[in-house]
Amino acid sequence: MATIVVEQLCKRFGEVVAVDGVSFAIGRGEIFGLLGPNGAGKTTTINMLCGLLRPDGGTVTLDGRTDPTHPAVRAVLGVAPQSIALYDELTAQGNLEFFGRIAGLAGRRLKERVAACLDIAGLAQRRKDRLSTFSGGMKRRLNLAGALLHEPAILLFDEPTAGVDPQSRNLIFDTILRLKAEGRTILYTTHYMEEAQRLCDRVAILDHGKILDIDTIENLIGRHGGVSHVEAELSQVPDDLPALAARLAAEGLGLEGNTLRFQTREPARSLAALNQCELHYRALKVDTANLEDVFLNLTGRRLRD
Repeated sequence: MATIVVEQLCKRFGEVVAVDGVSFAIGRGEIFGLLGPNGAGKTTTINMLCGLLRPDGGTVTLDGRTDPTHPAVRAVLGVAPQSIALYDELTAQGNLEFFGRIAGLAGRRLKERVAACLDIAGLAQRRKDRLSTFSGGMKRRLNLAGALLHEPAILLFDEPTAGVDPQSRNLIFDTILRLKAEGRTILYTTHYMEEAQRLCDRVAILDHGKILDIDTIENLIGRHGGVSHVEAELSQVPDDLPALAARLAAEGLGLEGNTLRFQTREPARSLAALNQCELHYRALKVDTANLEDVFLNLTGRRLRD
């Protein structure tokens, strides 16, 4: 059953169409990536999902309810925005207590959830320190922890690892995967393709306010990733290159000295065939298509500002 359903969502700012007929559904316990260049409409879409912006058209359904501005609907949402939403003059504990009260927590329950979320963020030992003394990575971790205080069923994470160190990034990844294992539904935006490839069950590529394609990463790579490049340094040069190219399902096969180079859309099949050709090679290099290739092939390589 889908816990997030977006149908024909539209939003304009004057003459600019920021979101143009976006539709997708996210199932319970799924991590769904929303990827796109700067200005593609990702944050605008998230702001409509959490009720900060009213759409000009289309509908948002969260856990079966259709008005994200209603308090009962917002109660099922946890949001970690792209801009860090914390107070530098408060301590880490003070920030979480403040946001916990806004979420309706009080007394022992508030104390327990603040302690648990500080632990999740790896900041229990720094709970009494003001946020102004924290690094960017520590603030990002606390920002994410604030979204978890009331144990929401749906989580919206907008670029949660922007500008963080590798240790903080790994802790955030582990937290997100644990939330998925608990059955939470997660919408995740990022500019880091390796993150989406590591975390997401499915992704949507968004550009100029429109979704260009939605699918599993494997299927998207198959459709839009392009060819893989193989380079093999051979001990012995083959006699019949055309026959070898046909056997390897290779494109653009060429030989330079003892180095064989070719392209293939089925790298696993081509490598298996190469091993069956009784060609002895000293070195093998394979550059396979990935999600970044999909992203660039769909959205273009022109710089965005």
